[in-house]
Parts: sequence; structure tokens; C-alpha cells
Amino acid sequence: MENIRIELTSAPKAKPTVDPLPFGKYFSDHMFLMNYEEGKGWFDPRIVPYGPFSLDPSCMVFHYAQEIFEGLKAYRRADGSIWLFRPADNFRRMNDSARRMCIPEVDVDFCVEALKKLVALERDWVPTQEAASLYIRPFIIATDCTVGVHASKTYIFCIILSPSGNYYPEGLDPVKIAIEDEDVRAVRGGTGFTKCGGNYAASIRAGERAAGRGYSQVLWLDGVHRKYIEEVGSMNIMFKIDGTVVTPVLQGSVLPGITRRSILEVCRDWGLSVEERLISVDEVIETAENGHMEEMWGTGTAAVVSPVGQIEYEGKSLKIGGGGIGELTQKLYDELTGIQWGTRPDTRGWTVKVCD
Repeated sequence: MENIRIELTSAPKAKPTVDPLPFGKYFSDHMFLMNYEEGKGWFDPRIVPYGPFSLDPSCMVFHYAQEIFEGLKAYRRADGSIWLFRPADNFRRMNDSARRMCIPEVDVDFCVEALKKLVALERDWVPTQEAASLYIRPFIIATDCTVGVHASKTYIFCIILSPSGNYYPEGLDPVKIAIEDEDVRAVRGGTGFTKCGGNYAASIRAGERAAGRGYSQVLWLDGVHRKYIEEVGSMNIMFKIDGTVVTPVLQGSVLPGITRRSILEVCRDWGLSVEERLISVDEVIETAENGHMEEMWGTGTAAVVSPVGQIEYEGKSLKIGGGGIGELTQKLYDELTGIQWGTRPDTRGWTVKVCD
């Protein structure tokens, strides 16, 4: 891959001063771009001023949703240095999504270096506020100008940066989620394991209904039997049942979360019993009612760890673990954020330094 050229903005934007920062509202001065053409590959990697794209109305991404994205963060530590958390895993997962969506794969090592260069250039945009970080959104869109259902032959790869606070306004306070039994998010053989916009578009209606009843998110059931727990709209889900950490098995309809993987590795390192298996909604309700469900939490890049204090299903509301933050949930949050912000040792090689 050729060298990355840099074009600096002539009109830097004012940094946001609000505290707490909202999630995903402000964007930095620059973005990374590169293009793809069939037969030529990825070319012209560049960092340019943040701004709109000029796209033809017939651009394929508008009509057939051939696009994918990722999400990760950069963290400013107490000494001022800036670090990433498992960035190569995000680009590897992007390639998994790309293969399913007939999008050309990217060079993982090159993308990590391009990201480091972009974040280093935008180092002043990495927040200093407590619990705030620089959210990173890489994405690829199909750009052929034609109306016809086939794989595009041209693409744009882009990375934008957004200084952000907590994803949920509740922060680490327990959230309330509703178990969805009408709409379906994904099925095996489909695109459920990818990060593509269609998965999230399909979740909006149920999410809006749940929000209208005071719930933060919905918890999805499988699309075939309509009985097995899959994931929350923006997170993977985990349970502590009789001392065992239980999470839905990956079967092609659940996003293989990087935070999910990290949590499971930490739990196993701590000697906890961990099960990746089918878990039915009946089991969730039964164990919540009889007290065997000790804790429940979501995991994801945006929220890291989000305790669930209450669930709703078929008109019945149940508190989990008394509605508070569980001991293990808090311990996992402290461990993961401690590694990310450098207050705890990274013994697994997960963090990558960007700059001092």
C-alpha cells in the first residue's frame, strides 16, 4: 500500500466544552479515506479535512445497502498518552463482515497504522473528561452508480472520530430492557454476525416501541424458534446464573463482540465457570423469578459493561439481582476500563499505544 498523504484543514473546529459529552454528536477536524476499484485494489490512502461526500443519487449504497462498519475507541491516560484497545480485532471482524457482504477486504496491519496516524494527528480531540473517550467509526460503502442488484466494483473506506461520553445516559446505572417477541433481528445464514447497517435498521422499530415504555433497549430472540436469547440492540448479553457466566453461543446470528470476547477471556482467567450455549427466554424468566439469576449485563465497545437491573417480557417486569449493579458486573467493568485507561496491567497485549 502506498504512503498516506495528509491534507490539513484550514479551518479547525472548536472542541466541545460540554460535560458530560454526548455520544456521537461531535466530530474531529480530519478523516481517513481510501478508494477501491476492481482490478486496482485499495488506493490513495489519505487524511483529509472532515466533510461531506459527493455521491451520485444512483450510488449503490443508497439502494442495496452494501456497506459495513466498525466501532472502537482511543483512550487518554493520566500521563497524557493515547491508546487503542484491540484495534486489529476490529479490522479482522470488518473483513468477516466484508466477506459476507461481497465487499473487498482490507489489510489489517495497514488499517491499524492508518488509524494510529489519524488519531495521533487528532490527539487534541481525545477527551480529558472522566469516562469519556474518542469513539472511532471505520466504514466501507459501495459507490457504483447503477441500479442493479450485484456487488459493486468501487468502494470508499472511511474513518471518522467522535469525542464521546457514555453511550447510555444512565452511565453505569442499571438499564431496563424489554425482551422483543414480535420483530426479528436476524437468522442464521443471514447477516446477523456482521456489522452492517441493515441489522441496526431492522432493530429500530422494536427499540422505539420499547423506548416509549421507558426501556433503554430490546433483547432479541432467535428468528426461527423465537425462544432463544440472542443479543441486545447495541450489546451482547451475559448472565450469572448460580455462579456460572452464561452467554448465547455464536451461531451466525449474533455479533461476535470484541468486548464480549474480552470479558469471557477475563472470566476464564479468573477461574469462573463460563458457558456459551443456547439460553431460552423461559430459562431467563424462571431464573429471574426464583433468584438463581444473580446478575445480568450487556457488553459492547460503546457501553463497555452495562448492568441490567430490570427486564420485561409479555407484560411482566422482573428485577435482576435486586435491581442494582452486581458484584461481578462491577468487577468486570473495573477490570476492562482499568486496562483501557492504563490503571490496571495489560497482561494479554490488548492495548496499542498511539502517541505520548
